[in-house]
Amino acid sequence: MVHAELRMGHAVVMVAGSDADYDVPSLKGASTGAGLYLSTPDVAALHERVVRAGGRSVFPPEETEWGGTRARVLDPEGHEWSFGTYAPGQG
Repeated sequence: MVHAELRMGHAVVMVAGSDADYDVPSLKGASTGAGLYLSTPDVAALHERVVRAGGRSVFPPEETEWGGTRARVLDPEGHEWSFGTYAPGQG
């Protein structure tokens, strides 16, 4: 099983690949109904990097009505990842 660790200060989130054949929900519209959100200052660069690494774009970077930028992808295993400039708890 492959895994990665995301660190920011004292916070660590570990993400790992599946070690079994799990049923991953398919897209209904623009969402699987569950996913992870990451805050990033450069949505376009992260979106491009994910797609180059084998992710599938659900929607490319777009401006939001609240003044930020966001995008959504599915990783190679079909899991939903959203990211944007909005930082929860900082506004």
